[in-house]
Amino acid sequence: MILFVVGVLFACLVALGTSFFSFVATLNTAPMDELRSADGIVVFTGGRERITNSLSLLAEGKAKRLLISGVHPETTAEQISRLTERKMALFQCCVDLDRRARDTIGNAAETAAWAHKNEFKSIVVVTSAYHMPRALTELQALLPDVEIIPNPVFHEGLDLRHWYLEGETTKLLLREFVKYTLVRVRVSWNALL
Repeated sequence: MILFVVGVLFACLVALGTSFFSFVATLNTAPMDELRSADGIVVFTGGRERITNSLSLLAEGKAKRLLISGVHPETTAEQISRLTERKMALFQCCVDLDRRARDTIGNAAETAAWAHKNEFKSIVVVTSAYHMPRALTELQALLPDVEIIPNPVFHEGLDLRHWYLEGETTKLLLREFVKYTLVRVRVSWNALL
């Protein structure tokens, strides 16, 4: 009996380890060559690089509108404009700020409402490369009829190719893997109901 329990535990550990390495392998390690255009762009807040990237895509004409999801309630469009060195005219014509979302679930819900309101059939999603699998899972559950185009941001100083050499990066990826796994279980469970 003890050998059976040890065998089951070992098999579970191997399965978890394999899943983790598979998760890490799916993280893009190089920026996309050419991003195709979409109806809208959404950026999940969490750093200046993400917002700067999404504003650059909007300025390049990759979409009609941009949603910055998860903006602090006291942050203004003017502050974001100064921080990212973008002209206020871009914000006035084409940028929407979501101040309700507090996490990835909220980001996805606000994005879905925004996409439906604007009748978008395709959106570009901008977030960190390590966060992208979880963001996509949340969005695809809420927007099954919308084409979702990932545009991962690769943060300076975060080496996803050699993650195992840096303890902080390994911990970050392990935390994200656990969150991603829980989201997949929740989304799969909800699909069955």
